[in-house]
Amino acid sequence: MPTLTPSSEDTRVYELTVLIPYPMNQKEEATLLKDIQGLLDEAGATIIDQDIWGRRGLAYTISGYDEGNYIVYYLDMDPAKLKEFDEALRIQSGVLRHLIIKPPKGYQIVKYSEEYETWLKERESVEDVRKREKEEALQKRVAEKAKRQAKRAAKEKAEAKTEEKAAPVQTEKLEEELEKIISDDELDL
Repeated sequence: MPTLTPSSEDTRVYELTVLIPYPMNQKEEATLLKDIQGLLDEAGATIIDQDIWGRRGLAYTISGYDEGNYIVYYLDMDPAKLKEFDEALRIQSGVLRHLIIKPPKGYQIVKYSEEYETWLKERESVEDVRKREKEEALQKRVAEKAKRQAKRAAKEKAEAKTEEKAAPVQTEKLEEELEKIISDDELDL
């Protein structure tokens, strides 16, 4: 990423952002960009870099347009010609808005358009996030149910073992008691 530094002591680095209307046919757009380039040449500006952001929505309607194309220029320009260039750009037809700023020392150019494209490729859509969260919640519920079933099975197994140990069957004594009950004549069945 290049750092912006002036080419001489008589020039300064500026960042120019231009907003042009959308939709605009290609021929009109090419003509407008040539006109802007001509204004830059008249002012003696050297273009260091250019970042085309492309189509973006506007916060409010400007001259009947809800969307516009943004273009950011990084310029090396004589400060004495800046006011003249600003006035020429202000009256240029087809330019909705423009902004010229002087970036701070050590400012590095970061191409917004490239960063935005990378972000678009890497981001998850809202639907993907919802789907992933739903699957994670389902997996969590299944895991909790499996743990509860494992605990229940272990508990039942432990109870069955304790019952076997606690009540050893004395078959002979049990048979005698049954014989007594069966042979008892006083029983009304």
